[in-house]
Amino acid sequence: MLDEALKQVAVIGAAGKMGSGISLVLLQEIAHAEAAASGRISGEPRLWLIDSNEEALLGLRAYLSAQLRRYAEKNIVALRSAFAEDEALTDNAEIIDAFVEGALKCARMHGDLHKVNRAQLVFEAIVEDVAVKTETYKQVRSQCGPETYFLTNTSSIPLGELDARAGLEGRIIGFHFYNPAPVQRLVEVICSAATVGPLRELAIELGKRLGKTLVMSKDVAGFIGNGHFMRELQHAAEQVADLGASMPDYQAVYLLNRVTQDWLVRPMGIFQLADYVGLDVCQNILRVMDTFIGDEELRCPLVDAFLDAGVRGGQFADGSQKDGVFAYERGRPAGVYSLSEGRYAAFGDAWLAEADAALGPLPEGHMAWRALARDRAAVEKLRPYFRALRAAETQGAQLARTYLRRSREIAQQLVDAGVAASPDDVTTVLTSGFYHLYGPANDLLWEG
Repeated sequence: MLDEALKQVAVIGAAGKMGSGISLVLLQEIAHAEAAASGRISGEPRLWLIDSNEEALLGLRAYLSAQLRRYAEKNIVALRSAFAEDEALTDNAEIIDAFVEGALKCARMHGDLHKVNRAQLVFEAIVEDVAVKTETYKQVRSQCGPETYFLTNTSSIPLGELDARAGLEGRIIGFHFYNPAPVQRLVEVICSAATVGPLRELAIELGKRLGKTLVMSKDVAGFIGNGHFMRELQHAAEQVADLGASMPDYQAVYLLNRVTQDWLVRPMGIFQLADYVGLDVCQNILRVMDTFIGDEELRCPLVDAFLDAGVRGGQFADGSQKDGVFAYERGRPAGVYSLSEGRYAAFGDAWLAEADAALGPLPEGHMAWRALARDRAAVEKLRPYFRALRAAETQGAQLARTYLRRSREIAQQLVDAGVAASPDDVTTVLTSGFYHLYGPANDLLWEG
C-alpha cells in the first residue's frame, strides 16, 4: 500500500522551514527505494514540490542537492548494493552522482497548487492558521482524486476541525515532524475520530520506513509536544512577571532562561527555545489552543508584548538564528531584549554579574547538558545533582523546583485528558523531540 502511494507525492509549502526538510526525507526514501528495487532511478516525476514563493524554490533545489549528496555519502554501502547491476558505475563517486542526479529528476518544483492533481499522498506544511489551511485543503481536494490521503504537519490545530471544514471525509491525519525533519527522530501521529483506518496504518508504516520514533496523540489542540511546551512557556512568563516586581524585565527573563537551561540541564532555556521556534509561531499555537480548549486560558502576554515591540525570533533560510528575546552572535545569546527600554541589554554589562549572583551557585554535582547528551547513563549521573537541587535554598534552586513541579503537573494533565496515553509518551516526546535528558515524572526529580 505504501509503495503504491509513494509513486506520486506532493508537498505543499515545500520551500518553507519545515516543508524543505519534509521534502528531503521523502525524496531520499523515494529515490533509495526505487534504486534498491530496480537497480536504477528512472527519473520520472514522482515528488511534486509546491510553494507560492518561487524564488524560495530555487533555494530548495540547492538545499536538496547538497543534502542528497551528504545522504549518499553516508549511505554509500547500501547504495553500492542497490546499483550493483549497473556496470557503468564503478566507484563511489559515480554512484553518489547517479543517486543525486536521479533523485533530483524525480522532483518537480512548482508555484501552482494545481500540480497536486496526480498525488496519492499530499503532505502539507504551511502556516499554522485554521482558515488558511482550510482554504488550501478545499482547493487541493477539488484537484485530487477521492482516494488521495492528506498528511498535515500541523503542530496544534485539531484534525477534526480541518477535516470537517474542508470536507476531507476522514482522509487526513496529523503527521507532525519536529524541526529539522531530516534530523529529528520524533513524529507525533494524530488521528481524528473520522480518520480512516488505512490512512492510520499507512502513516505508521511510513514513519517506520523513515526511521522515525512515533508517538500517538489524541486530537486535542497542541497535542503532546506543544501542549507541554506552551504551558511551560506560560509558566515561565508568569515567573518573569513575579520577578519583575524587584528587578528589570530583561534581568527576570535572563534568570528564567538560565534556570531552565542550566539548573534543569536542558539544551537551551525556555525563551531561547521560543526564539528558535519563532515568537509569532508560539503566539499562533497559543491562540489555536485557547480557541479549541475551553477549560483554561492559554495566552502569554509576555510573548504578545515582545511581538508588539517587533521582536520575533525564528530562523533565516540557512537555519541561523534571528534575534528575538535574545540577540545572537555566532548562534549564541549575547544580549536580552528590554521591553521597558526598547533595546538589547548586552551580556557584557554589569547587570549580568548581578543576575548570576542573585541566582546563586549551581548545586553540587551539576553537569552540563552537552556533557550528558550522548551518555546512556545520563539519568543516573544526574541523580546526586537533583538530590543537591532539592536541598539547596538559593533563588536558582527555588525557581527550578517550582518549574519542575509545574512541568510534572502539565504532563499529568496531558495524561488525565487522554492527550497522551501514558507518562512514558510525554517523556518520549520531550526526550526525542526536545532533547531533554529525562521526563517530568522521572523519580530522580522527586525521590526523598
